[in-house]
Amino acid sequence: MKEDPFLTAHKPKEDGFPYDLETDSLADSMGLRLPNRSLYVLQGAVGGGKSLISQRLAYGMVENGVKVLVITTELTTRGWIEQMESIGYGITDALREGQLMVFSRFGTIAEALPDVGFNELLESEAIGLADVVIIDAASSLMPDALSEKERFAMMQRLRRICADGRSLMLCVDPEEMDHKLMHTLRASAEVVLDLQTTMIGGEIKRNIVVTRYLRAAGPTQTSIGWRVEPSMGFIVDITAVS
Repeated sequence: MKEDPFLTAHKPKEDGFPYDLETDSLADSMGLRLPNRSLYVLQGAVGGGKSLISQRLAYGMVENGVKVLVITTELTTRGWIEQMESIGYGITDALREGQLMVFSRFGTIAEALPDVGFNELLESEAIGLADVVIIDAASSLMPDALSEKERFAMMQRLRRICADGRSLMLCVDPEEMDHKLMHTLRASAEVVLDLQTTMIGGEIKRNIVVTRYLRAAGPTQTSIGWRVEPSMGFIVDITAVS
């Protein structure tokens, strides 16, 4: 019987997590690898593309041998998988082989778990078996109006998870979480990506603004334009890279 990779001993990757794909040049424009033992903050408003960017990064890492756990609060497990398939990211083999795990707050189809909060998610045993954990959207699970002591305790807990050899990617909307905690997360994170959308000539232009990217393994651009085409998937807009 083939051993499930998610049940094997976790081995930290000392050189970071590659996420390059032959189909686009995102990694070439954004540091080549995500740093290990780190906190990543992917910030954007509703419709800003947080889920799409996190899915692109998840797929790229899985394709490069990184064990990824995705926790989605917005889609069912099936919905998340179908969205990946719709942009050309086939993940059936990765799921079957245990390279990728997907948990949903709503179960496989639609079984709501309203009492699950951010702290409860961090207690999941699966987190300790992954290289990178992606929580989309983490801000919808975080408590409001935290005291300074509570904010410190939460950051200490996040840092403890990272110190154990894995990285956490938190997709957040600043409008639905404690603003002081948001500031603390951004100040502490090794990677901060801000997603911006603008309307130009009747078209929506999307950009990843690289606010911080520590321990990059390659060149990092300040702003990276991107779009998703139905037949081609994720595309880096070279004309918008600066």
